[in-house]
Amino acid sequence: MNPTPTTPSVLFVCSRNGGKSQLAAGLMRDLAGDTVSVHSAGTKPCEELNPESVESLNELGIDITGEHPKSVTDEVLNAADVVVVLGTEAKLVAPAGQRFETWETDEPSTRGIEGMERMRLVRDDIKARVQTLYAELLEN
Repeated sequence: MNPTPTTPSVLFVCSRNGGKSQLAAGLMRDLAGDTVSVHSAGTKPCEELNPESVESLNELGIDITGEHPKSVTDEVLNAADVVVVLGTEAKLVAPAGQRFETWETDEPSTRGIEGMERMRLVRDDIKARVQTLYAELLEN
């Protein structure tokens, strides 16, 4: 008898949990459905989601309006198989034995690109990384 496969769990973290980690979580949920348990959190959560992040996902038919910024808790951190920190602002140490990645995402504002054009570029960079991570999770 084959063992029951377990659902991998991914935690996306950024400092404020209002933009990049929410983008990554929304994109992974859309791509993976129920095959991956997806969470997002922030090291210093803000009050509300970045409206441009929400809009950029809406353009792809992904609705995250029910989400809200959350703090990283020991419970969600310890339960994750993979912890992905987006950007360089959030500082986090993953428990031993966990897969831990830092994604230094594209930052178009350093090139003078702002607003929705910036957010679409950030979203598309994160989307490509999420697709790669999902493919790797399927292989294991």
